[in-house]
Order: sequence, then C-alpha cells, then structure tokens
Amino acid sequence: MNTKNIKILSFIAIFSFLLNGCNGKLPGGDARKNPADPAERIKKNLEEGRGLKFGDLTKNQGGVFEFASSNELWRASLDVIDFMPLTSVNYSGGIIITDWYSNEQKQNESIKITIRFLTNEIRSDALDIKVFSRKCEKSLMNCKILESNNVLVTELKKEILKKASIYQKEKETKKD
Repeated sequence: MNTKNIKILSFIAIFSFLLNGCNGKLPGGDARKNPADPAERIKKNLEEGRGLKFGDLTKNQGGVFEFASSNELWRASLDVIDFMPLTSVNYSGGIIITDWYSNEQKQNESIKITIRFLTNEIRSDALDIKVFSRKCEKSLMNCKILESNNVLVTELKKEILKKASIYQKEKETKKD
C-alpha cells in the first residue's frame, strides 16, 4: 500500500469513529423541544443544570478593590493638594503626581508632589510622599531640581491622615 491509500484509510477510520461517537445525532437543539423566548430558554437551561452562572466568580478572588471615592486616604490626599494641577492620577496603581506649581510671588520657584499609597489603612506609613523643588534663573532656564522639604512632607502627611480619619469617622456614623 502506498502512503496515499494509508492517508485515505486513516481519514475514513477517524471520520467513522467520530460519527459513531455522536450516536448519529448532530449537535444543536431541537427547536420543537426548546422555548422560542430567550429568557425562557435561559431559565430552562439553568434548571436543567446546563449553562454558566457568573454570580459567585468574583467573590473571594484576591485583593479588595474599592472605588476611589470610598477610600478615605485617597480622597483626603486629593482634597489636601486640590490647589495643584495634576499630571497623573492612577487609583489602581496607587499614585498621584502633581504638575509643577508656583505661586505669583515666586515665579522662578515651583514644587511638584508625588504621593504613593502603600496601603489603604489610615496610618503614618501608608503614604510615601516626595516633594521636589525647582529653582530657575530665567523663564525655566538653568533650573535646579532637588528632592527636598522634609517639613512640607511631614505637614502634608499629617494633614492627609487627619482628613482621612475625619472621613472614616463620617463613614462609620453613616453606617450606624
């Protein structure tokens, strides 16, 4: 026997095996036995144990992801730095980055703040705050950028934690 005949016989054997496995029934449903209304079909399939329910798939699947408005630490941080323009705000990444900000008195000096959230709990080590200062000579020329101002970092952290604890107390009183 040549290889062409072997291929044909193999194909016929596999095809007949597959047809016998189906018991002569083709896939698909009998329209006479199933309701025409899709809602009734779904109900019937679920009652018979066919189909798929997504109801409990999202429960207990790892971390807790709340909306940003329900996270007191996040809200407090945005409220404390609300006077500054924002460059990047990423709740799922846990970071807020402001744009350079300067007041009218000192046009050649500006600051930029980065707040990283290490946890959702209201505690002093939950935030990693960095303040950068930029001093320029003439209209953003010859600028020096330094990470600085530990006093400002401490004050920001204190204000954010104070405001977050107020938000948390308000949330608890609303629950009661």
